[in-house]
Amino acid sequence: MARLFSVFSLRNLLVLSLALNVSLILRVLYEKESGVISGLSLDNRREALRTDSMPSEAHATQREHLSMRSSSSSSSTVDSNGRDRVINLDHGDPTMYERYWQQTGDKSTILIPGWQSMSYFSDAGSLCWFLEPEFAKEIFRLHKVVGNAVTEDRYIVVGTGSTQLYQAVLYALSPLDAAEPLSVVSAAPYYSSYPLITDCLKSGLYKWAGDAQSFNKEGPYIELVTSPNNPDGFVRQSVVNKSGGILVHDLAYYWPQYSPIAAAADHDIMLFTVSKSTGHAGMRIGWALVKDEEVAKKMVKYVELNTIGVSKDSQLRAAKVLQVVTDGCKYPPSKEGSLFDFAAHLMEERWKLLRAAVRQSGLFTLPEFPPGSCRFLNISFAPRPAFAWLKCEAPIEDCEAFLRSNNILTRSGIHFGVGPQYVRISMLDRDENYDEFVERLSTIHLRQSMHVDETAE
Repeated sequence: MARLFSVFSLRNLLVLSLALNVSLILRVLYEKESGVISGLSLDNRREALRTDSMPSEAHATQREHLSMRSSSSSSSTVDSNGRDRVINLDHGDPTMYERYWQQTGDKSTILIPGWQSMSYFSDAGSLCWFLEPEFAKEIFRLHKVVGNAVTEDRYIVVGTGSTQLYQAVLYALSPLDAAEPLSVVSAAPYYSSYPLITDCLKSGLYKWAGDAQSFNKEGPYIELVTSPNNPDGFVRQSVVNKSGGILVHDLAYYWPQYSPIAAAADHDIMLFTVSKSTGHAGMRIGWALVKDEEVAKKMVKYVELNTIGVSKDSQLRAAKVLQVVTDGCKYPPSKEGSLFDFAAHLMEERWKLLRAAVRQSGLFTLPEFPPGSCRFLNISFAPRPAFAWLKCEAPIEDCEAFLRSNNILTRSGIHFGVGPQYVRISMLDRDENYDEFVERLSTIHLRQSMHVDETAE
């Protein structure tokens, strides 16, 4: 009898355990499903907000958009709590373009056999002997279609990004027998990397001399003119205007998704980069349009001494990408439109969202840009720069530190030659990070007020 009771108890215990496990599994599945539905609802609301101001052909499908959200990002530290997630907008990593290039499929794909591009030389008879002819051809085509730069009677010098080209320009323009280093200036706020790149090697040929607006030294100098300007987005002209000066125009952002193309830029030295025109920062490819043959030769010599040329594989890939961009402008596909259509709509939408968030917060201000007529897009619009030049109003004194306390990483104005009340914010990040940024920015004042109330209690 005791044995029968023992077996009966064990059987009942097993049934009870099974019932509890099934109940627990069902509950977990229910909660997980509810969480997914909630997350999709938030994504849909954000997608609807974008769709109101952007043509449907410039959007990816909902499936593509959600697929992009699942990709990893170096610009944010993922955490289950949205407010605890660190959003890094310090650098201008142009990952917003990924969605467009995903939509184009294999159009920009190239195959490079193992035996191809093995030589140092691309065109031994050319001034820039490491410039791939196909890349040069596509540079000319793109500028002709967009109309943003004069290419006639210009030499193309290719570099590993515009950073190497900038160093090549300094080398080419600096006299080798000068009594003192050549002064290099730019009007503040200037690109934060200019001082660092100029002085990193402690060269005796040139040195950083600061804000062009306060430069009053006699003698030769180089003035860097970035237009549209990084970080504030305004169209720039030279400000020193003294004898002996040499102008270098950095036109990395003179493309129709950022600024109206009023006329073809016509300067002695003009710098461009693939990273901000098409979004392919990882290619590390830039180019210079140079009027003077001797300056171009010296720039080529610098690149030769520095890296013995520029990656031929990157140039071939860049040539294919520029070909797709130019063909898309001339024969735009019905679905995604041209690259510039896509990026222009996205930048317009992002600036609208940011300005709305700034108004709602009441703690910040942004520059206002006058509209201009664009010859390429055949419309008039206000610039929509690749970076937002945000100012924190009183009583906030250190804007970078204030935003960092809210898990938003930016670059302080002190790196651009101005005060800490300013920060530069990248507008080029992936959708999920940018959406979270503007949502958080718009509610900072609410959380600050709540903190003050809790302290008073």
